Amino acid sequence: MDEQFLGGVDPPGEHEAEALWFAFRGSELLLIETGVPAAAIPRAADLLPLALPEQRRQYLGRLGRVGSWAIELAATWQPPTGMTLVDLRGLHGRVPDVVWTLAGRAAQILAWDRDHRFCGRCGTATAPVPGERARRCPACGLTAFPRLSPAIIVLIERGDAILLARGHAFQPGRFGIIAGFVEPGESLADAVRREVREEVGLEIDEPRYFGSQPWPFPHGVMIGFTAHHAAGEIVLDPAELAEAGWYTLDALPTIPGKLSIARRLIDAWAARHGREIADR
Repeated sequence: MDEQFLGGVDPPGEHEAEALWFAFRGSELLLIETGVPAAAIPRAADLLPLALPEQRRQYLGRLGRVGSWAIELAATWQPPTGMTLVDLRGLHGRVPDVVWTLAGRAAQILAWDRDHRFCGRCGTATAPVPGERARRCPACGLTAFPRLSPAIIVLIERGDAILLARGHAFQPGRFGIIAGFVEPGESLADAVRREVREEVGLEIDEPRYFGSQPWPFPHGVMIGFTAHHAAGEIVLDPAELAEAGWYTLDALPTIPGKLSIARRLIDAWAARHGREIADR
């Protein structure tokens, strides 16, 4: 599927039987089972006969020529035969990447709409703003837009090795790379240098931008960088990491899967050395 997504707020006036409905029960998305591992996002025509117990609904925009909606379902609703519920991590690889990204957008917009029903300043019930993705307080005028939490992630090289680290929440033997949230008043490069100093006590050269990735867990965007070790030896922050070390291509531990930009960074490093890492 190579259709482009064009975001929108105002839905079309006519009903679209082919519109994609991203229907969530909590953090789980409703899918039509089409075989393992494939699955499909339901269309309006699939779900209208079910009289879904909707809690809220938001128009997302158009994927190619087809409209798309985000819908929140009642927590007690159960899917019918032939349909199932999966979380966003379980969805990855079962639908095209553009659809997975749109599902993440849907989940974040539903969470924003749910969490801003009342004004954070005075507690008054808010109302949608026509023509905008926003909710406004009628009493004090505070307007709430969907917000993202930016985080940096950086692959650090030293010679023919890269720095890999294991957080306390990781499974034993599974490693990732240094990442952390951007703080108020920081540039992205400043955040990269600070996180590296805090977590492993190293100095790096100027971070170089690699790419970014929407990260709907729950409402982030990951901005990837590469850098080279400049000075220092590894000194762990024990509150953040369980272990860290330098690893070559021939001695990699278990690394992140294809879902994450961390894996894209590691794969790009391997490709520069003429190697390809098997999925693990």
